[in-house]
Amino acid sequence: MNRPIIQAGMGPYVSSPFLANKCASQEEVQGTVSGVAAGPILSRLLQRGDLGGHFRRALSRFPFSGVAERILQKYFVDGGIPSGQKFKPVPIFSLHPSQELIELSVAATFAFVFLAKEGHGGIVSMNLLEKMQRMLMPEIFGAVLGGVDVVTMGAGIPLQIPAVLDAFAQGKASSYRVAVLGSKEGSETICFDPQTFFGRNLPVLKRPEFLPIVSSDVLASIMVSRLPSGAIQGFVIEKHIAGGHNAPPRGKLTLSETGEPVYGARDEADFKKLQNLGIPFWLAGGRASPEGLAEARTLGATGIQAGGLFALSNDSGWDHFYRWKMRFLGYHGKLAVRTEPCASPAGFPFKVAQLADTQSDRAVYEARERVCDLCALAVPYQKENGDIGFRCPGEPTPEYLRKGGNIEDTESVRCLCNGLLSAVGLGNPGERPLFTLGDDVSFLRRLMKSPTDSYTADDAIAYLLGKSET
Repeated sequence: MNRPIIQAGMGPYVSSPFLANKCASQEEVQGTVSGVAAGPILSRLLQRGDLGGHFRRALSRFPFSGVAERILQKYFVDGGIPSGQKFKPVPIFSLHPSQELIELSVAATFAFVFLAKEGHGGIVSMNLLEKMQRMLMPEIFGAVLGGVDVVTMGAGIPLQIPAVLDAFAQGKASSYRVAVLGSKEGSETICFDPQTFFGRNLPVLKRPEFLPIVSSDVLASIMVSRLPSGAIQGFVIEKHIAGGHNAPPRGKLTLSETGEPVYGARDEADFKKLQNLGIPFWLAGGRASPEGLAEARTLGATGIQAGGLFALSNDSGWDHFYRWKMRFLGYHGKLAVRTEPCASPAGFPFKVAQLADTQSDRAVYEARERVCDLCALAVPYQKENGDIGFRCPGEPTPEYLRKGGNIEDTESVRCLCNGLLSAVGLGNPGERPLFTLGDDVSFLRRLMKSPTDSYTADDAIAYLLGKSET
């Protein structure tokens, strides 16, 4: 499965099942579908009418027909909800989620993988965020049930994932320790037993390969030392110039004159040490070129992971107008991307493309009614009475402070949940989009003949492999 190119998971529905399908159908590429917030996304796609019937087709192949029928009955709207109408909300994940929410999450990732794998024998991975711990087990099980080949995961240290994959591949129960702020124990253990939940024996499933996304050889070495042999099949080593969440700089955080984190020599990976681990690795961040792929191989890597290159292609899930705008600005060298140290409620630095009329504009965001209705990045905390609550620095500030949060956490944070869903056309009315992209878009001038030109995922792959005629 060690292909030279991994198409990255660039954000919720940016790396859609259809982009992943197109990429994975080429033998040199591992296509990736994002599983982040898969349940809410599936519910909104069905409410929009499921144009083309793709998700209903996928659900018709879900092994538990009663579950699929309940999901369609609740969320599918023939012809789609009227323009300007809010989407029907999905229940929020707690440490003890409802049956309805677990069913939706399992079915959603199953459907995403099914569509990504449909019609070819290529390699499909699902990308998830370790930071979103509450929903990981149902999402992972749905992907395994769908036959996903690989799981990639960043935004945390995913030491618990290999055991989850082992258990689910055998249809067995698994558990996960979820961090709880203020808890004496530091965490709460949640369990998911798919056989008991679905009420029937499960077939033996394929155990996906696992590729953690880390920033350095140090973290890769720690994971290898703490896990049994064979738990990890590879690493993606992501440099801080990549899009999405970035690892914070090692050591004391220092900000530049523009207010961005300053990275130094300690943040550079030691490729010789990575080679000595004896595990394949791919390089991500600023490598989206034939030269970047060649250099990665000389450094001992199997290949590269590329995100922005595919996100800006015609095949991604991004809104057409903003995708065109980013390509236009990027072609002219005028697309600014900032590494915001506090934009993400997750607490990691986050890359934000600076575009008018989006959440990147502080005035636009401050004019937004502050709501936290998706709560994907809300974190559990222990209340004074011992109960578990949830809070997010992106929620209304008085609510966050009432729950024991610090005012400093709220000042520059953006609502990633609503902003990123709006970026793929799945936001509620009035929600402005937010776009994340890596620093390097130099590939645009080599893929496009003019600032108004465009390109497909196939064009991007041909370019990386040195087969492009552009």
